[in-house]
Amino acid sequence: MSRAKVFGIVLAGGMGYRMGNSDKPKQYMELGNKPIIIHTIEKFYIHPEIEKIIVLCPKAWVKHTENIIKKYIQSTSNICVIEGGETRNDTIMNAIAFVEERYGLSEDTIIVTHDSVRPFVSHRIISENIKYAKLYGACDTVIPASDTIVRSDNGDYITDIPERKYMYQGQTPQTFKAPILKEMFLSLSEEEKEILTDAAKILLLKGQKVYLVQGEVSNIKITYPFDVRVAQTLLAGEKHD
Repeated sequence: MSRAKVFGIVLAGGMGYRMGNSDKPKQYMELGNKPIIIHTIEKFYIHPEIEKIIVLCPKAWVKHTENIIKKYIQSTSNICVIEGGETRNDTIMNAIAFVEERYGLSEDTIIVTHDSVRPFVSHRIISENIKYAKLYGACDTVIPASDTIVRSDNGDYITDIPERKYMYQGQTPQTFKAPILKEMFLSLSEEEKEILTDAAKILLLKGQKVYLVQGEVSNIKITYPFDVRVAQTLLAGEKHD
C-alpha cells in the first residue's frame, strides 16, 4: 500500500489592514530576525511527514515571497509559491487544483492548511492533524474557550450565552483528505458558499464529521499590533527551550 502524500498549505492571502500597515501584509513583517511567514514555513519544512509546501499569496506578492524563501531557507526544492483566490476557500481550492495538476490526487492525499501568521504551531499539532485526517478525513485544531461566549443576533442585545464547556476557539491547521474537501466544496450552492467562514464548515454543511485536535494557547494568530509583542515574547521563549 502506497504512503499517503501530505502537503503543507500555507495561506498567506491576508493584507494586514487590522495591523494598521497598509503597505505590507502582516505575514511579511519582521519577527525576530526574519519575516513571520518564514517562521511558519519552517515549522512545516522540518516536519518529516510533509512532502511539499505550497504557499498561496496575493498575485502582487508572489515574487517577493519566492525571494524571501530563497533568502532564509537553504533548500527550496519542496516549496512552491502560487497565487491565492478571492476568498480563503477559493485559495484552498487553488491549492488542491495545483496539487492535482502537478502530483495527482489519490483518495489519501492530505492537505494541512495553516495560517501564515500562526508561526508558533507545534510539531505535535501538525503530527496529530495528519494522523486524524488520515483516520477521519477531516480535522480542525481548537482550544477550549477560556471566556464566556456571548451571542447577539443584532449586535445590540444578548441573544444567548451558550454553556462554555461546549465552546471552543478555532485555530489552524485544518486538515483534510483533499478529494473529500474538493467534492464537498463543488457540491455547495452559491447561498451556502456565502455563509462559509472556513474550510471545516464546508464539510459541516454537507453533514460530514470534523474531528477535534487539541491546539495550544501559544498557537496564536498575529492580527493586531499587541499580538506582535506577544509573539516576540514567545519567540524569546522558544530560543531558550
